[in-house]
Order: sequence, then structure tokens, then C-alpha cells
Amino acid sequence: MLDLTPASRRGLRARAHTLHPLVMIGEAGLTPQVLKEIDLALKSHELIKIRALNEDRSQRALWIEEICRTLDCAPVQHIGKILVVYRPRPEQPQAPAAPRRRVTKQRRRIKRSYQMD
Repeated sequence: MLDLTPASRRGLRARAHTLHPLVMIGEAGLTPQVLKEIDLALKSHELIKIRALNEDRSQRALWIEEICRTLDCAPVQHIGKILVVYRPRPEQPQAPAAPRRRVTKQRRRIKRSYQMD
């Protein structure tokens, strides 16, 4: 599980404020399919909101702990039925850049140069 500093957590909470929930945990609970969807959402978005459709607060707290432990992400916020988690995108190796060809501009001809021809 990732550890966040209070300052980075504050910044992530601010970024998450405008987000909409991408994944919902229904009555079946935290199933392997739900974990797979959360993993896919984290791969493409880094920071996601999850809506839990459960009335039990202690159960939601257990869910966010299990999500973070299983998917190696960090809990950012748990307010009501909304859970916010963060996992940085993995660094992708960049291919070596091809050598750039130098592009030369054509000189602009002034008006008189082509009127004289």
C-alpha cells in the first residue's frame, strides 16, 4: 500500500473534487470483477472515485483497506459513500527519438523580384 504525505493527499483531494465516480460497489460487495474494474480505472486515470452502495460505514472502511492492499494504491479520502483512491501510472520506457532532419525555409521573394522577370 502506498503512503502519501498530508500535502500530497490534500492536493489529490482537490483534484478529486470535480471527478465523478467511475466504479460502483453494489449489493454483492467487493467481488473480483469489481476489483478488476477498479484496477483498469486506476491504470487509465490514476485518481478515481468509487461509490459504495452500502449503508454500513465500517464495511466501507474495510473495502477501501482491501482495495488499497490488493491493488497497491493509496486511500485519499472516505466521505460518506464515496471512496477516493490513487495509484501513480507506471513509468513507460520511451523509445529513442529518431534524428531530426533540419527543415530549411524557402526565402520569400519580394514583390519586385518576380515582377521584373
